[in-house]
Amino acid sequence: QVQLVESGGGLVQAGGSLRLSCAASGGTVSSYAMGWFRQAPGKEREFVAASRRSGCVTFYADFVKGRFNFSRDNAKNMVYLQMISLKAEDTGVYYCVAYVNMVDPSSLRNVRYWGQGPQVTVSS
Repeated sequence: QVQLVESGGGLVQAGGSLRLSCAASGGTVSSYAMGWFRQAPGKEREFVAASRRSGCVTFYADFVKGRFNFSRDNAKNMVYLQMISLKAEDTGVYYCVAYVNMVDPSSLRNVRYWGQGPQVTVSS
């Protein structure tokens, strides 16, 4: 059983930046495609970013392209989400995930493990 623990959430003004970190235990991130989802208040959970196990291929939701950067450090068993130029609509709970497969990184069905999710609040 892999456990994912995120950190780095908080309150930031619009235009600011945050970096989310995700530490894995009970398994190694190098064994999984990893990613991030988020859920805004009153909305469904949605895909943000993901990468294959090697980290050589990364996918992003259109609404974060150019603003968010996914990275992974397999040696430290960590993944990260660097967020810049934050907008009020980026507010939500952000979940670190490990996938069963990457057939469709945007599908919740392909996620095997979920983190607890830190709150990110962007004030306008």
